[in-house]
Amino acid sequence: MASPLSLERPPGWVRFTPLWLLPLPAAWVAYVLSFNPTDRIPDPTGPCLWHRLFGIDGPTCGITRMTWYLLHGDLLDAARMHLAAFIAVPVGVYGYLWWAAGDRGEAVQAVVGVGDGTGGVSHGGAVAVAVVVVGHRGGAVGVGQ
Repeated sequence: MASPLSLERPPGWVRFTPLWLLPLPAAWVAYVLSFNPTDRIPDPTGPCLWHRLFGIDGPTCGITRMTWYLLHGDLLDAARMHLAAFIAVPVGVYGYLWWAAGDRGEAVQAVVGVGDGTGGVSHGGAVAVAVVVVGHRGGAVGVGQ
């Protein structure tokens, strides 16, 4: 049986590398909370360049609104805005925590419930999709948005 993957953190200041990424999501959250993307007031960054060039919604269309709804606890509308990113958020948070924990990855697995046979991430994803589908009352998610 293969040994579990462990990440050895080098000594010194390099071990704090995961902390360097924290200003990015903090700035994103500050931007989204400062300018409500769900109202009709134009944001200071202007309209979407992709939509202006091609006339269609781009691959990241809806992520700002999804973030707004996630920060306000509206999971159903967050999933309706961008389902792929909605599912990727817990996976990304888990990956970041695993990376930040370094050789203490077992602690992250114990907190999240992965690696002990319970399948916490897969069950959580299934519950999120079920909530979206059931909450939408049978319609296709994203249709008519």
